Amino acid sequence: MAQTAAWVLAVVLAVLLPLLAGFCLMDRNLWRACLGFVVFALLMSLAWLLLGAPWLAVAEALFGALLTGGTLLWTLRGRGPLPRLSALDETPRRALLMAPLRWLLILIWLGLVGAALVWLLGIEALTLPTSISALLTTTGVPILALGLWAFTTQRHLLRRLLAFNLLGSGVFLLLAGLVAPAPVPTAEVRALIFIGLVVALLGSVLGAALLLRLHAQGGQITLNAVYGAGAGAGAGANAGMGTSAGLALGTESDAAGDAGTGFGPSPGR
Repeated sequence: MAQTAAWVLAVVLAVLLPLLAGFCLMDRNLWRACLGFVVFALLMSLAWLLLGAPWLAVAEALFGALLTGGTLLWTLRGRGPLPRLSALDETPRRALLMAPLRWLLILIWLGLVGAALVWLLGIEALTLPTSISALLTTTGVPILALGLWAFTTQRHLLRRLLAFNLLGSGVFLLLAGLVAPAPVPTAEVRALIFIGLVVALLGSVLGAALLLRLHAQGGQITLNAVYGAGAGAGAGANAGMGTSAGLALGTESDAAGDAGTGFGPSPGR
């Protein structure tokens, strides 16, 4: 009975985790997307419980749902001296001409991941999962694919932070199944995933702080706009220097002409 309940919960998680990841990465309402990430992290905690890693479940709930999710929500409605981001992503979408190239690169990368799975696990990797650990490991593949797609296509930096965290969750699930194909991950694998959760939290906090500072200084939420503004400022400065130099040269030539022709004002007049 307990085994059947565990299988049902694993199947539900295998369906809900990729759906929630897609919701977080595609919803342009950033407040809802961040709340969806909190729910995603809580479901990841249940996944670690099913994999026999209760300490990873606690770490996921603490570092992922509470701290990382709270940090992302803090950039939208938190308190502090810096202005907060808008809850709606209004950045223009990328050009459609570049979409096929990005999808091609993502498909090539996923093909390499699939080839690595077959090489590590054998031809059994192409069959239906026969254990809970294999099912949850397989769930990491679409989560990883969605995170990679969003990280390469989204322009808003907060959405890229979401993609960074979801991409890491997919990698952790794959790591738990590939490095330790046993039903319960080994202590070394659990320690490696725990370090990854800590690094993801620190990266999210640093990224959120830098994003708020960038938004406060220039009102920018994308990297492209900053580069464009920097280039425009540099061009304006160069044009200003050229204008000043031209005025200075013109003044000096006028003064030299007056002195050479003797038409300058005489001291006695």
